[in-house]
Amino acid sequence: MIRALGAVVIGLAMTAPANARDPKVTVLTFDQLQGWSADDHQAALDVFLGTCGDMKDPDWASLCALASQQPSARTFFELFFRPVLIEDGEPMLFTGYFEPELDGSLVQTPRFRIPIYRKPPELQRGTRWLSRTQIEETSVLEGRGLEIAWVDDPVEAFFLQIQGSGRIKLPDGRMIRVGYSAANGHDYRSIGAELVRRGVYQAHQVSAQVLRSWVGRNPVEGRTLLQHNPSFVFFRKLRSLPADKGPLGAMNRSVTAMRTVAVDPRFTPLGAPVWIEKGGIGAMRRLMVAQDTGSAIKGAQRADIFVGTGDGAGREAGRIRDPGRMVVLMPIQRAYAMLPEGAQ
Repeated sequence: MIRALGAVVIGLAMTAPANARDPKVTVLTFDQLQGWSADDHQAALDVFLGTCGDMKDPDWASLCALASQQPSARTFFELFFRPVLIEDGEPMLFTGYFEPELDGSLVQTPRFRIPIYRKPPELQRGTRWLSRTQIEETSVLEGRGLEIAWVDDPVEAFFLQIQGSGRIKLPDGRMIRVGYSAANGHDYRSIGAELVRRGVYQAHQVSAQVLRSWVGRNPVEGRTLLQHNPSFVFFRKLRSLPADKGPLGAMNRSVTAMRTVAVDPRFTPLGAPVWIEKGGIGAMRRLMVAQDTGSAIKGAQRADIFVGTGDGAGREAGRIRDPGRMVVLMPIQRAYAMLPEGAQ
């Protein structure tokens, strides 16, 4: 439930959902994957093992059992999978996301005054509740013990909601981790796109850093700008997640920096290995695993790369907005079964 930073800041990727009924499917050979032989296939196999046990279909379950016996990683993928290119007519777009790290406190202070809330009991899954403005301009959540922590920056709290998970560093050096619990049911609106609409910036100028700076310089207008997005996210404390593990993705397992991607599960099964051919600055040829989803991740050729934790990862994630190609590795029989009749 984490969103692409580039998409949510600028809003350019928030397109209508692609048609999932009639994608074009092409079964490739591994020789057709650019840079395949040079990758660290063992690193990808280790990440695959982290979530394949949750894939219950018999063909995936049997491959997971084989993978757990620690075969030669490259041989395993080449022997039991086939690369499948799934296209819906839209060009490939890679973006990036990260796990933010905020300064905070378990008690409210003059510095730490922005609450991070857990889900109120009256909010029911799948229903539409109060908007961000209604939540922030009333006392509907105050005095109910719903605060997990308080942080010192409203923009950081806003981006925490966008990313869906994060770490909060307490004054004594301890760290707590929070993950997505629920949302208020309102559609996301991009504040970056809103500033472009107002003529404050051009689209290529907008970044997370620019938004932080603008809100900081314009605190009253900045509050109104943040409330342009009616969506509001509630969190839960992740008590048993080790500090050296990534945040939880859509499979409720830790994601791995530069080996996990968020995908559209209408086209790509969660848990499937995916081959990434990303262009642009920092071009990448790498085997990853589809372990996450995101509301901005719609389409067969759409992927969001998990970059890591902290401000550096956030800056890197915000720069990713690149073309390329994504190929899904599918069990052999399933791969050929995806072809239209007469093409097998």
